[in-house]
Amino acid sequence: MSDKQTSDMARDKAARLLKKRGSASSLMSSEYGRPGARKHGSVSTVSFIDEPHEPMRGPPVRLEPTYQLAPEKKFPVSKVKHILMDVLESYLAEEKYEPELCRQMTKTISEVVKARVKDLLVKRYKVIVLIHIGQLKDQGMKMGSRCLWDPNNDTFSSYEFTNNSLFAVGNVYGVYYE
Repeated sequence: MSDKQTSDMARDKAARLLKKRGSASSLMSSEYGRPGARKHGSVSTVSFIDEPHEPMRGPPVRLEPTYQLAPEKKFPVSKVKHILMDVLESYLAEEKYEPELCRQMTKTISEVVKARVKDLLVKRYKVIVLIHIGQLKDQGMKMGSRCLWDPNNDTFSSYEFTNNSLFAVGNVYGVYYE
């Protein structure tokens, strides 16, 4: 065996030992375990810092509740309605109704609206965005939604859009998270 192969094997063996124990002796570690082996005066220990060690023992860190039952700033319904109006009109103004395209557009529009509402930085509100797009023909449609609601803090904003081919309804719910 060449010197390089021997040093590679030794390095691999040391790495395995370090993973098991967290450290390994660097001088003649194989001789210390055998009976009748000659022992040297000193042994040095090598540890790896970049290897993760066992997690800290002890109780997990507990966060204290804030007991904040009302928001510092109310959910901005009018700003959210302007966001809905802007996004729906810019994305759907010239579109014709095609089922596959509208399915993708509902996902895209809801993600854009949600991102823009979150940019308003209203703390402790969960934002739920629902977008419905349908073909504009001689039909009617009724929509409803239900959830647990705190009338003092929870609110919503809604906007309806139509062009020659399709209609869209966007709802954004701001639910306060205590």
